[in-house]
Amino acid sequence: MTQTTALEFSHAETPKLGVLLTNLGTPDAPTPSALRRYLAEFLWDPRVVDLPRPLWWIILHGIILRTRPARSAKAYQSVWTGDGSPLLQIAKIQTEGVRARLQQRYKAPVEVVLGMRYGNPSIASALAQLRAANVQRLLVLPLYPQYSCSTTASTFDAVAQAYTKQRWLPETRFINHYHDQKGYIEALANSLRDQWQRQEPGEKLIFSFHGTPKRFLEEGDPYYCECQKTARLVAESLELPDERWQVCFQSRFGREEWLQPYTDVTLQQLAKDGVNNVDVICPGFSADCLETIEEIGEENRDNFLHAGGEQFNYIPALNDRDDHLDALADLIIQHTRGWPESEADYVVDAAEDKLRQQRAKALGAKN
Repeated sequence: MTQTTALEFSHAETPKLGVLLTNLGTPDAPTPSALRRYLAEFLWDPRVVDLPRPLWWIILHGIILRTRPARSAKAYQSVWTGDGSPLLQIAKIQTEGVRARLQQRYKAPVEVVLGMRYGNPSIASALAQLRAANVQRLLVLPLYPQYSCSTTASTFDAVAQAYTKQRWLPETRFINHYHDQKGYIEALANSLRDQWQRQEPGEKLIFSFHGTPKRFLEEGDPYYCECQKTARLVAESLELPDERWQVCFQSRFGREEWLQPYTDVTLQQLAKDGVNNVDVICPGFSADCLETIEEIGEENRDNFLHAGGEQFNYIPALNDRDDHLDALADLIIQHTRGWPESEADYVVDAAEDKLRQQRAKALGAKN
């Protein structure tokens, strides 16, 4: 029998609308021990690695977690700041920015919290926080613009798993993707326009997305197609001819084939072919993190320059740009239509709240 989590509840609390923003997560510290905990959770997720569990447990605990944490810790140390993980710090600022925008748009209080799929703050703890605030209508927004089974679907799994420990569940909506949302596309295009106002455009614009095994595409995952559409819409907004831009995929590991073309191989080949100046943007990352700062901004920069390239320009993720946060707020408002808080005439009825508490106490409620 599933054990439920007891939470304090008061009938005096006004039912609220809640928004859960999620992202991949980060280790608690750039140390081998912290990376071991983080990687053990991340790589054990069957959405990420779907090998048979007994075989994968032996590989993961017998090989990977004995060698990879130390190497990964060095990479994280190169991007860690005085405030900690860049991803976590940016995600907190994004959460505050979205909350402020929603409070301006809704007449009722809106709870906006952050939860990470792996590491802290966890999705389970974020849902508990929302439950304690009497959130009865919940919108979950994974900050992955393009849907993938290994990210978006995994987030759904984590929310569902947390729900198994609660007696009462809020009415829940889940945003699967926003790869072609107008505000998101324009924010990407604006970030490139800003870059090109400061510096001449490169000869080639590379859209680098996180890779997934090619097998996922063949089994029905739409991620590859959504990446292609995002890049095409941005290029159309910028009026770029086809020969000026290209979609690539980064961060592969293991022996099986992943989505191609690979970012590192492509950059090296471009340099060998005489392309001296490239711009690289990573539209699948809503916040800068290890994969953008270290893998693209350092490792792949070196790959390009060492192969003969002359100038490598990484365009930062959308992070806390105003147009990005505006787009996220608009997306949330779009997906909460039909709920009471979205109605123009909605007001919090303090008298009704008090009457509800009186009725509950008359029936034996403690609070």
